[in-house]
Amino acid sequence: MHPEAYQYAKWIWMAVGAIWLAASLNLKRTKRREPVMARLFHIAVVAAAVILVASDALRIGPLAWRFVPDWPILAWTGVALTAAGCAFSVWARLLLGGNWSSSVTIKQDHQLIRRGPYTIVRHPIYSGFLLALWGTSLALGELRGIVALTLAFIGWRIKSLKEEAFLIAQFGTEYVEYEHEVKALIPFVL
Repeated sequence: MHPEAYQYAKWIWMAVGAIWLAASLNLKRTKRREPVMARLFHIAVVAAAVILVASDALRIGPLAWRFVPDWPILAWTGVALTAAGCAFSVWARLLLGGNWSSSVTIKQDHQLIRRGPYTIVRHPIYSGFLLALWGTSLALGELRGIVALTLAFIGWRIKSLKEEAFLIAQFGTEYVEYEHEVKALIPFVL
């Protein structure tokens, strides 16, 4: 592992956390929210993913096995992907403005955003974070990064499906048409 590259990736994530915190100070009131138990599953899965890549205490057994060669070019490519994915997610988050929520919700005067990164994928925050997590996994180079990426994908895919049900209930055919035009998480694929 190239600790300096991996540390840069961690700093990028910390900067995103600060941006997220600041951006969440001005949110619209919630009109409808998913049940708490449904939300807890998503939180647990994504938290497990974060802990896997962030905690050096989990460099044990198969989780510590390398899945890529220990080459500086791969580690720094990972940092670049982390930065690109996080930037994409931040762009999407800022466009959502007061419509954003950490849980699946519909806000008062909720607007359907279809510009910027939302023309590329319907859930660009998750897509960007998946790209960033792939990058961090490359910088880390250990199997625990792939396990974390898999867990995060499962968590965000399940959450995105719940969000879509809420958005269809709110926007009807407008959202259904959007689903036909733009893929959910991976451009041109899924």
